[in-house]
Amino acid sequence: MDISSPTAIARLILPKVPLMLQIAVWHSLRIPQTSTKWDLKTELIVKTLRSLLDSPHPTPISKQQKASLHDPGIKGKMWISKTTFPAPEKNDILDILNRAVEDLKEQSEKYTPTVMAAVEAEWTGYRPNVDNHRQRPDLSERQHYSKLMSDVKSDVTVLYFHGGALFMMDPCTHRGTTSHLAYLTNGRVLSVRYRLAPQNPFPAALLDALIAYLSLLYPPAESFHTSVPATHIILAGDSAGGNICLSLVQLLLQINRSTTKSFFFHSHTITLPLPLPAACSTVAPWLDLTRSMPSITTNARYDYLPPPISREKVSTFPHCEVWPTDPPRGDLYSDTSFLCHPLVSPLAAKDWTGACPLWFSYGEEMLADEVQIVASKAAKQGVTVVSEQWEAMPHCFVLILLGSSMSKKAYQNWAAFCQDVVKGEKIRTRGLWIEASTGKESEVEVQSLCKISDKEVRERMGAAKVARHLGSEGEGKLLPKL
Repeated sequence: MDISSPTAIARLILPKVPLMLQIAVWHSLRIPQTSTKWDLKTELIVKTLRSLLDSPHPTPISKQQKASLHDPGIKGKMWISKTTFPAPEKNDILDILNRAVEDLKEQSEKYTPTVMAAVEAEWTGYRPNVDNHRQRPDLSERQHYSKLMSDVKSDVTVLYFHGGALFMMDPCTHRGTTSHLAYLTNGRVLSVRYRLAPQNPFPAALLDALIAYLSLLYPPAESFHTSVPATHIILAGDSAGGNICLSLVQLLLQINRSTTKSFFFHSHTITLPLPLPAACSTVAPWLDLTRSMPSITTNARYDYLPPPISREKVSTFPHCEVWPTDPPRGDLYSDTSFLCHPLVSPLAAKDWTGACPLWFSYGEEMLADEVQIVASKAAKQGVTVVSEQWEAMPHCFVLILLGSSMSKKAYQNWAAFCQDVVKGEKIRTRGLWIEASTGKESEVEVQSLCKISDKEVRERMGAAKVARHLGSEGEGKLLPKL
């Protein structure tokens, strides 16, 4: 899907005009079930997106990825300071990551070992008193950071991981989201350019996330920032970025369970246990890469995500320079045998004991079950959990339905959670169900959000993993449906 220019967007949208006219007419006649829950704008956005994403003619991975990395530029009400955290000189961090991966894996699971690399990121802040077209000043990146910090009014530091199915998107595509979070929290956001699949499979992105987190706590030489207390750091992400957030929480917990006493990171000798962030906040996190929970089917009417892969109807990528991989791999992000590993699919994690507070915002979407299962399990294990589910809303509605009352309220709740946690306010476990037509909030018990047993979760994920493996043999690789 090419969205790299106005001409490309026009080529994409023009063929959908008849569909959009039909959607508008049917909505006005109240024919679709969704018309009682959605306004016309939501109906058009969701159903047009669904048509675009479930194309019978898949685009090569390299082309999808390139189009998704288009930089729209920096202007208007945002400060952006680009920075790079160097790769640590010693392999301690890589060794600790590999040990955690090995300790949590089953014997039959295999993965591609990664290497350390420098981690690029963008410091993001809100720039007041300018219009939306004001150009970025011609300053050094360090000067941009100083300007950004001069407008920061709170201790909130958000460590952000963008969505994009783990193979698309970039901090540049999420500047609208991160700058708005900075505005609402009066804080700053560090948006991480983690390495993308398929060129960099698991655990490369997770290693980048760990290096970024440690770099906030223990800044490398020449960093723009000073050490940030863990109590001021909020992990945040949408969709696949939410996966990285929850995987990072699991990784930190596993590191702290290990027998390692200390490790070296740049010029710092760090003694375990590692401090956990103040909280983890995610919007529609993708927590099950097998896509095997019931809501994938039962909530499809409210979502635009395409259906999961089946053995009977397999879509394959056209070959390109990045896919299939060499050696071949059954999934873009990991080997198919690794899809149920808790650092790949956090839905499979058995123990959330000791985790930081977790905040979830999601719709009545295809990924709802996996979010609710994790939220419910963590709450039962003593973790503070806030779950906010929005009736009839699609995947990542907070980001795609900008300007809607639901999106505005969800953003406000997100920012308020970040502020309250950093201020040290007591957060209680609670669940909310928010009605689409009225915005009325009803409290629900988080521990009882989902009725799917742990046994059924394991069976569903295991069966889906086997089917993915069998379906990928011979053909090369499958088209991921997220």
